[in-house]
Amino acid sequence: MSILGRFLQSVIEKGSIRVTHFDGSTESFGTPAEGYPDIGIRLADKRVIRQILLDPRLGAAETFMDGRLIVEQGDIMELVQLLRANRSFERGGKLKEPGIFKKFRDHAAGNLDRINLLGRSKSNVAHHYDIGNDLYDLFLDDDLQYSCAYWDFDQHGPNMTLEQAQADKKAHIAAKLDLKPGQRVLDVGCGWGGMALYLHHQTGVEVLGITLSEEQLKKARERAEKAGVSDKVKFELIDYRDLAQREAGAFDRIVSVGMFEHVPEDDLGAIEVSFHVESMPQEKHEPEIVALFQAPP
Repeated sequence: MSILGRFLQSVIEKGSIRVTHFDGSTESFGTPAEGYPDIGIRLADKRVIRQILLDPRLGAAETFMDGRLIVEQGDIMELVQLLRANRSFERGGKLKEPGIFKKFRDHAAGNLDRINLLGRSKSNVAHHYDIGNDLYDLFLDDDLQYSCAYWDFDQHGPNMTLEQAQADKKAHIAAKLDLKPGQRVLDVGCGWGGMALYLHHQTGVEVLGITLSEEQLKKARERAEKAGVSDKVKFELIDYRDLAQREAGAFDRIVSVGMFEHVPEDDLGAIEVSFHVESMPQEKHEPEIVALFQAPP
């Protein structure tokens, strides 16, 4: 049995997967079951397994894009579905409680990975986003929403589009925020401005979107100007930590989509400061402040 086979044998219980290796040999794992896909893949060369084992997610994605991991039965989304559906927490089961050493190691590694000094934050964002917007136009929806699309196939059917999924996400977030005209909203990590513009258009709120990307800032401001709402929907190149120092208590709502997984735990307090309202009207003793942080699963 191949190394990849050992992994699949330990994972796939319901549904099935057949692996055809580059030399023509095959391995099969799992048992067909209702609601679980049956998948067939072919590995075009012997380096595919090594590349996947070195970095499972990236390796599998790259070998698929290179045409070296070929899905012969089913499609790539069904392959992902099969793997996810066989993970215990996806089935509603419980994961084995990790040991003390693993908890400490994972906690330490996570903290080190999220050390995000001000200068480094700007550099990281520039490296990822300040490469021109043409690339992102190729694969994002028309509104340039970058993450967390809301896929509801039950409502829209199997041919649901990315545009619909992102439109549903924005509507879902707006409803949760319970926005009212006259409120001021902060969009942390605003991207190209689509969420901020949507919230203003739908509810009349004023929005400040902040980013560390020069390219995103330029595009977002252009969109606000074109829509004639640049006085109500503003964008600024600033780190959320600097904004917390400058405008504590200035916002009624906060929204952040696909950014908070990069925020160190110690910095969450800086964001909370931004929403500690210090000058509420006397008759309103319980300020109603809502924050919505959405991150990819």
